[in-house]
Amino acid sequence: MPGKKPDYVIAWIELRGKRFEILVRPDPAFKYKEGEQVDIDDILWTDTIYRDSKKGLKASPSEVKSAFGTDDPRKIAERILKEGHIQLTEEQRRKLIEAKKRQIIMYIARNAIDPKTGRPIPETRIETAFEQLRIGVDPFKDAETQAIEAVRKIATLMPIKLAKALVRVEIPPQFAGRLYRELARLGNLLKSDWRHDGTLVAEIEIPAGSQVEVVSRIQGLTKGQARVDVKVVK
Repeated sequence: MPGKKPDYVIAWIELRGKRFEILVRPDPAFKYKEGEQVDIDDILWTDTIYRDSKKGLKASPSEVKSAFGTDDPRKIAERILKEGHIQLTEEQRRKLIEAKKRQIIMYIARNAIDPKTGRPIPETRIETAFEQLRIGVDPFKDAETQAIEAVRKIATLMPIKLAKALVRVEIPPQFAGRLYRELARLGNLLKSDWRHDGTLVAEIEIPAGSQVEVVSRIQGLTKGQARVDVKVVK
């Protein structure tokens, strides 16, 4: 029978050219890394600091003190968990990749358009392109950087580009006060002007892929009485 898998994983950091490792419980360590409040004592499987845990090679007290400025294993663990790396279980890695992939696809859908039509591209089409091109996802690399790289690859399969759009709006007086604040939340407010009758004329810059969502929001808040013009600019 195969041996039972250990109920800990390795977390590590490189400092001054040396690797330092601790053994942690995978689930609470992963939650801590993701920003949840977890007690360090519930994470540490042991408070020993290693140079190479697989070989049982412990870090000397002088190495630890020199690298971390402390010999407190809990403070050392906090730094390793925040700044270092955690060996993920297969299930954790799968979930992390799926979550990152969803972030990337949502970013592309919000920021990209079909340059031939100027229209947004549905998430389902982007997801299909990911599968067809077998685009890999790095769970630890930021979504925006990976999205930009993915768009370059998807462009070999179908028309797509990242773009911004300018939205020019004229808001009737009875809705203008409320919509002024909302416009600043919907995009980058570039211009605003109040006419004598209280009409608000404004221009905002938005991700081109979100134009349908933004126009729908504006028309919903003005009961369809706003005048909205959209122009893709780059």
